[in-house]
Amino acid sequence: MALPFLTQARAPLTREIGTVNEHGDAGIISIPAERPLTVYVDRKELVTLMTLGARPEWLVLGYLRNQRLVRSVEEVESITVDWEVGAAAVKTRSGIKRLKERTARRVVTTGCGQGSVFGGLMDEIESIHLPPAASITQAQLYGILNAIRLQESTYKSAGSVHGCALFRGDEMQLFVEDVGRHNAIDTIAGWMWMQSEDVAPGEISSAGRPPLGAASVGAPIFYTTGRLTSEMIIKSAQMGVPIVVSRSGITQMGHEIAQRLDLCAIGRATNRHFLCYCAPHRLHLQPELAGPKLRAVA
Repeated sequence: MALPFLTQARAPLTREIGTVNEHGDAGIISIPAERPLTVYVDRKELVTLMTLGARPEWLVLGYLRNQRLVRSVEEVESITVDWEVGAAAVKTRSGIKRLKERTARRVVTTGCGQGSVFGGLMDEIESIHLPPAASITQAQLYGILNAIRLQESTYKSAGSVHGCALFRGDEMQLFVEDVGRHNAIDTIAGWMWMQSEDVAPGEISSAGRPPLGAASVGAPIFYTTGRLTSEMIIKSAQMGVPIVVSRSGITQMGHEIAQRLDLCAIGRATNRHFLCYCAPHRLHLQPELAGPKLRAVA
């Protein structure tokens, strides 16, 4: 597999500013360093993404993937990010056919930090087939929630960001934060695409962890702090992820699409509480792990 060349143009995730509180006391706090990144594909401007800039090359690659503008990672020759001008230059091997036509139709979405998708949300959804045997145990779910709780994050130090993570079983493969949940899931999608089958088992990837399948078992599981909207469900399914866990809830359209795809959507997941909205057959319940039920107060 011919993987694209990617620069590693990381940017500082936070910056310090002065504040004054309700008592008139001055202080210093950290805030997320949101910045614009304009994406050019073969020298043609495509979109401007608002991002923290932690892994901009993976973000751009995943954005192209989840927008269905690029079918294979081999189509991309390189992605070069230059923060001095706030631009990402994508060079493809053979161009993207009908790019102007395919990006003419925009759908305004609920996505913070992104805001629109190209084409129809439901295009090609019937062609998505998730692994039928993929499942998760309640113990694995609790392991995921505990791993997220212990994860060092920009949110803990500065707030105002969304976090997303990719797991196999309860083993975390990658954790990403950005100003919008869509940027975070696109970054994970880009990283997944860069995990070549040619990598020798056990070899450490550029993320500092074994590539998918190298030392992990079970289906991929996606975690997000954001709500499960239609776009988040569709992007997860496009990435081949059959189980999605959220700290937040689910929308009506997100629920309908998850049902159509037989995708297990789990929300309101914090501590030992959760709600399974769809595909409960993919969740192996272990109620004894949840602890005693609280009695209702009369």
